Amino acid sequence: MENTEKTTEEIFTRMATLCSHSEQCSPEIRKKITASGASDNETDEIIKKLIAEKFIDDKRYVRAYIADKFKFNKWGKVKMRHYLRMKGLSDDLIENGLEEIDMEEYREVLIKTMKEKARTVKKKNKFEKMGQIIRFAQNRGFEPELIHRYLNE
Repeated sequence: MENTEKTTEEIFTRMATLCSHSEQCSPEIRKKITASGASDNETDEIIKKLIAEKFIDDKRYVRAYIADKFKFNKWGKVKMRHYLRMKGLSDDLIENGLEEIDMEEYREVLIKTMKEKARTVKKKNKFEKMGQIIRFAQNRGFEPELIHRYLNE
C-alpha cells in the first residue's frame, strides 16, 4: 500500500507541475493520469485534489482557450465549440465561455478576415470569388448566417 501512495503522490506532483506551466482541462489530465497507470479511484482522488488546490479549473480553461483562439488564430465560435467538445468539456461550460466574446469585436474580426481573404483571391468571376471567401470564413469557424450577413461590408 505504501508504494501505491508514493506513486499517487508522484502522479499528483507531476500533474500539478504540468498544470502550473499551462492551463489544462480535467478530461485531458484524467487521460494523462490514467496513462500513468493509476486506478479509477486514484485518478478521481488526484483530479479532486488538483481542483481543490486550483491547479485545474475547467471554466478558467474554457475562457483562456476561447480568448487565445479568438485573439491569435481568429477562430469563429463553431470551430472553438467543436474543439472544446472534442476535449470532453460540457456544452454548458463551452456555451458560457462563448457568450463572453464581445459580439462587436467578433463581427469586426469576421469582416476583417473576409476582406483579407478577398484581397488574395485570384478568381475573376464574382460568384467563385464569393464562394472562396465564404468557404474560408466557414473553415475559420464563423457561422454561415453571419458570413452572409456581413459578406458585402
